[in-house]
Amino acid sequence: MQAHYRTIHSYGSSEIIIKKSRFIGHAKPVESEEEAIQFIEAIKKEHRSATHNCSAYVIGERDQIQKQSDDGEPSGTAGKPILEVMKHQGLKNTVIVVTRYFGGIMLGAGGLVRAYTDGAVAGIEAGKPIYKVNHQLVLIEVDYTWYGKLENELRNQRMKLGEITFTDKVTVPCYPLAAEAEAFMNWATDVTQGQGTIIAGENEYIDHESLPE
Repeated sequence: MQAHYRTIHSYGSSEIIIKKSRFIGHAKPVESEEEAIQFIEAIKKEHRSATHNCSAYVIGERDQIQKQSDDGEPSGTAGKPILEVMKHQGLKNTVIVVTRYFGGIMLGAGGLVRAYTDGAVAGIEAGKPIYKVNHQLVLIEVDYTWYGKLENELRNQRMKLGEITFTDKVTVPCYPLAAEAEAFMNWATDVTQGQGTIIAGENEYIDHESLPE
């Protein structure tokens, strides 16, 4: 897993008007090419009366899947600009469709490139760009006598916590950055003076508005 990558939080759409043509940018996070294709087809069905539904997507840790479609616009004036916006913003696992309803005024090649670029940006902003950051779950299990001290120390660390469970003991799910998980486990052992049970769990991506310092 990567330390982090940039994508969008959820589906978003936004409309702009350029010389009477309507451009609607639709953006969505996806995990596979199949999911991206399904989204494109769904937008085409929803906007079947549109003049064009141009699209692009980037998928994979190394951006290994990159596709774009001009959907009838002059070659290189729609799909490529959409794809370039995603690459410029460093977005992964994202699909964008820009729907155009022709307004009667020709835009020319340069105008189309700018319009589809702006439409893609509008869709991305509506979907709210975020960072997916690789964290590792670390479970700390302690007796109740240790919980107060542990809670205070974790608060000072500003550690991201999951739902704490209280049974015969207290189990605290912690989510340090994956790169710092081993150091955190050593820290937790010191804090609990070896009296806690510390278990390394799975890695998972967690949403952040900006990269952790």
